[in-house]
Amino acid sequence: MPYVIADDLPEEPAGIRFRRLLDRPEILQMPGAHLGIAALLAKQQGFEALYMSGAAMSATMGLPDLGMITVDDVAWHIRQVVRASALPVLVDGDTGYGEALNVMHMVRTFEEAGAGAVHLEDQLLPKKCGHLNDKKLASAEDMAAKVAAARRARKNLVIIARTDAAASEGIDGAVARARLYLDAGADAIFPEALTTREMFVEFAKRMPGVKLLANMTEFGRTPFFTAAEFQEMGYAMVIWPVSHLRIAARAMEELYVAIRKDGGTQNAVGRMQTRAQLYETIGYHDYEALDASLIKTVVPEGMPQG
Repeated sequence: MPYVIADDLPEEPAGIRFRRLLDRPEILQMPGAHLGIAALLAKQQGFEALYMSGAAMSATMGLPDLGMITVDDVAWHIRQVVRASALPVLVDGDTGYGEALNVMHMVRTFEEAGAGAVHLEDQLLPKKCGHLNDKKLASAEDMAAKVAAARRARKNLVIIARTDAAASEGIDGAVARARLYLDAGADAIFPEALTTREMFVEFAKRMPGVKLLANMTEFGRTPFFTAAEFQEMGYAMVIWPVSHLRIAARAMEELYVAIRKDGGTQNAVGRMQTRAQLYETIGYHDYEALDASLIKTVVPEGMPQG
């Protein structure tokens, strides 16, 4: 059920609610959901927190994931996801949109928009998806300064430091960076693009007591692992960042192919969410009930035959 206008909105800040979920013994599962409708559908399935991917937001805007979107672009997405679901969200903060002052601005903007957590990465612009080649890294000291700035700017927001160092500096380099970021004030660590079970296990073994985030993206460098397998390896959180966008994009592509081929959507209706299902998802009648001037909508059953 969506939160209708201001009905029963949580009073606790999202950062506190996110931290409480993170403190439970079971792994926190966060599917990607960067749009209000996606957030509602994920919530219907019982997810208690969501992830907002910079790659998904960029692609939705027709842009590559090269650090091109702005703080305001992301805040717009945060507001709609939080308004729709009231769930705590972990937001992709890319490289922080600049240096320390920019990072502080980002943290304050995201937290005011309703985010529960943010992660920062130690790449240089133009940044790349963590599973691509030849990423350029900032110095560990410069990244630590950004983490310290984020910590100083936040009220309750959980700060997660991501390191992309494993590909170029190995596990030793990634662990050394992670420890520096923890010393700078990070609440958790995100080791990106680990390529084997052994790497995941070794990283966790060398980070005892630290909350770790695993990224289960498709078509990347990480083999498929389940949430239970990540938990067994020592990880407290797992995200599926762009899966929802990939599914939706393929479905839209198939729809457009069908319209061109068949001259209409008649052969694709069976793969669609019905009007009644959509209205139930977005709480259409709940919103109607708030305004007595609206006459309750009667949803058509089926479609007339030609």
